[in-house]
Amino acid sequence: MACIDELNPEVLLRGASFAECRALVEKRCREVYYVDPGYAIFDTHLIGVPPIAVGVEETFIVLPYTKPCYGTFLIRVPGGEEVERLRRKGRRRP
Repeated sequence: MACIDELNPEVLLRGASFAECRALVEKRCREVYYVDPGYAIFDTHLIGVPPIAVGVEETFIVLPYTKPCYGTFLIRVPGGEEVERLRRKGRRRP
């Protein structure tokens, strides 16, 4: 996957800070995992201030995504196989 836009993301928050994204993921999602910057989802490496909170809602992944020149967004995308990989490799919220 070369571009996250190919997943038709639902934008939940736009022009957000990393702290705002983390807070909304923690509030919105029952299943939250923490990953380090550079963690790849759909072959796209995440950037941000650690820890980066990534949520799972049923079969969807909720994550912060930064587009150069556009800022940081909190998006919701179909998770597919990435949900299981995140469950194996991410650190679960205590």
